[in-house]
Amino acid sequence: MAYKPQFGPGTSSVAENRRKQMNPGYKLKKMRDISDEEVVLLMGHRAPGAAYPTAHPPLAEAGEPKCPVRKLVTPLDGAKAGDRVRYIQFADSMWFAPCHPYLRSYLEAIRYRGVDPGTLSGRQIVECRERDLEKIAKELVESEIFDAGRTGIRGATVHGHSLRLDENGMMFDMLARYVYDPKAKTVKYVKNQIGEPLDKPIDVGKSGDDKWLKANTTIFNSNGGVAFRSDTEYVEWVQRVHSLRTKYGFMPME
Repeated sequence: MAYKPQFGPGTSSVAENRRKQMNPGYKLKKMRDISDEEVVLLMGHRAPGAAYPTAHPPLAEAGEPKCPVRKLVTPLDGAKAGDRVRYIQFADSMWFAPCHPYLRSYLEAIRYRGVDPGTLSGRQIVECRERDLEKIAKELVESEIFDAGRTGIRGATVHGHSLRLDENGMMFDMLARYVYDPKAKTVKYVKNQIGEPLDKPIDVGKSGDDKWLKANTTIFNSNGGVAFRSDTEYVEWVQRVHSLRTKYGFMPME
């Protein structure tokens, strides 16, 4: 019998959205176009067109000892070239953002090779070799799991992101990395992820309306959304995992 992956419990729309995003067989919908140059500018690690800085010689020149694992695992382009490791970091609003920090780490670990994702309080970071990161970052920012108003690209000073929205439905940002254009009704980044001003703004499109956000969010929210305790199956599994972890922690004798 073929194994069918199980990506999570639950019968609610939130649970289904979580399973969908974690499933590598599901192709994330493209919602906007961001150029390769704009992705590089948003992250701010190197100038567009500049050579990739390296951390070690290319693997073909490194003279590594023979190893059976190296024959089994094909290195990514960045590893082949010896690229340094860089990052992109996201913040997601608790107010119906399409993704959330823990889920981002799950889906990135499932969907991509050679990545090191991590969740810290209200932020989520993904690290990997620089040229590979740019491809991954482009896919993530262009996809349905990024919303112009409820998702932020923030490499520093992330705090306060999910606590409030302004009159245009956008998250608070201490460094004001992005602004709302009332004429175009789109969001434009005027600074890169660590707050350095950009020479020209980068348009990331319109934020989804409340109806779309609530239908596509992966966040339980009892204030107008799906309440966590309304999904009985999800509650039962969380309680089961919590109970087993607690018992294991105490190491009860049989």
